[in-house]
Amino acid sequence: MSVISAPYTFNEEDLYVDLKPILGHRLFLKCEGFNFAGSIKLKPATEMVEAAERAGVLNPQSVLLESSSGNMGVALSMIAASKGYRFLCVTDSRCNLSTRLVMEALGARVHVVTEPSADGGFLQARLDYVRALSALDDRYVWLSQYTNPGNWRAHYRRTAPAIARSFPGLDVLFVGAGTTGTLMGCARFFRQWHRPVRIVAVDSAGSVTFGGTPGRRMLPGLGMSVSPPLLDESYVDEAVHVEEADTIRACHRLARRGFLFGGSTGTVVSGATRWLAAHDPAGLTAVAIAPDLGERYLETVYQANWVQALYGDDVLPGGGRVAAGSLAARLASLRDADDGRGSDTWREGG
Repeated sequence: MSVISAPYTFNEEDLYVDLKPILGHRLFLKCEGFNFAGSIKLKPATEMVEAAERAGVLNPQSVLLESSSGNMGVALSMIAASKGYRFLCVTDSRCNLSTRLVMEALGARVHVVTEPSADGGFLQARLDYVRALSALDDRYVWLSQYTNPGNWRAHYRRTAPAIARSFPGLDVLFVGAGTTGTLMGCARFFRQWHRPVRIVAVDSAGSVTFGGTPGRRMLPGLGMSVSPPLLDESYVDEAVHVEEADTIRACHRLARRGFLFGGSTGTVVSGATRWLAAHDPAGLTAVAIAPDLGERYLETVYQANWVQALYGDDVLPGGGRVAAGSLAARLASLRDADDGRGSDTWREGG
């Protein structure tokens, strides 16, 4: 029995799904969504906040500040609510509406950037806003998940050792690449381990993390429009890029077997599946990290109209078309529901 008094103290660390019945070959999926923040971001969020507390940079007047596409924002909203801090999350229009509602329900303030930067996309626009705000008001404490070593240390200290305990014969580890905190923490740990482990980074097509050509990315989570400062490619053996259509296919394939995972997980599973198909998986012990679950993607990855409008009719299982009038009406309703969200005022009681 687990009894807690602070939500960030609980995280299910040892749950894996054997995907062999679904994929036809063995791949162990480490499920990181079973905590009160709903994603792997709970660990680096906790690490960064507690490091800031130890350094004395947080006080009762402080306002936590972070740029996030969603999951880090939720984790920090939860921690801030538990510890009594105010929190401002700067996100952009790709952030799922349900994710923004979760942050606001936890008392966070959400600012939505609606126009991308000409030379760095939405991420650069978010960072520009955060920097400008920090310069204007010293109450803001920017944790900077993109440069904060606490991001990768959390996974060096917790995520990777947990995998090592469960799979002492690990051969290959698939890790999604966003800020690269999870990737670098795990890669650093296994570089020092008792046996060689192949580290395969899984990135979104259109991301520039590993020198790719920048392109449209509609799903939040993985991928970067600027080079991630935490990344040290010398720790990475290989990088696999996944098209968003393949991400959605993987998510729906898993859902058809009862596993509702998020978009980042679909990307990792798709990339791992392709890598294993190109190699001989027999005898390999392979683990992939699933960053989150799928409930926050119901209006995107799991919404037929949204998927067909952006990726065409052939992505979803069955491929059925949606009537044009119905599609237009549904997209209009989603836009209407989105209007007015993300206001730049504190919620009552926040």
